[in-house]
Amino acid sequence: MFGKAALRKGITEQEFINGYWYATEIKAFAKEIGIPNSSRLRKDELEQLIQHYIRTGKIKSAARKNILKTGRKDLDLGLKASLPIIHYTSNRQTKDFIKSEAGKLAPKLKIKTGVWYRLNRWRDEQITAGRKITYGDLVKQFVHLNEIDTEFEKIAVGRYINFLSDFSANEPGATRAKALHAWKQLKKLDIPKDYRSWKASQNSRKSQQ
Repeated sequence: MFGKAALRKGITEQEFINGYWYATEIKAFAKEIGIPNSSRLRKDELEQLIQHYIRTGKIKSAARKNILKTGRKDLDLGLKASLPIIHYTSNRQTKDFIKSEAGKLAPKLKIKTGVWYRLNRWRDEQITAGRKITYGDLVKQFVHLNEIDTEFEKIAVGRYINFLSDFSANEPGATRAKALHAWKQLKKLDIPKDYRSWKASQNSRKSQQ
């Protein structure tokens, strides 16, 4: 149950799913097998493309349209609500701007776990669909995501986020520290990286003691 298979050509899909791969490993393997623009893609995008390669033996390009960026960064132009999103930079300065503008619309807004990931995916989806959006639209979506009463839906490739969410919802006395400790345990196990598999491994270990 411990350890993981090497990330190599010929790896099975189950071995890939069971392993926890760092971004540097994923990017290096994606480059090795010939995935276009691998250095510019997110880890979750590369994982999906690698799984497609493992299943089919074929290389597929990412669908996202804003992978290659040219021209001046939006930050250099000065962020404001009316500014169209052309060359987005995901850093503290941009996040601080979004939070500041969101505070004007909803002063008591509480930021939910996982909201930045979902906000970035929403932005990518709009641009890929050919919709022109501004930073004001992004701020409104940020407020909307944080004001949703129900829990976020599971992310197709967001194992870390999904695990922390499930751990917190199901473990008595759960804290972030405990969740992170459990996640570190799970990363070392040769099992799917989800709460259900981790819990089963814990129960199995207890029954053997």
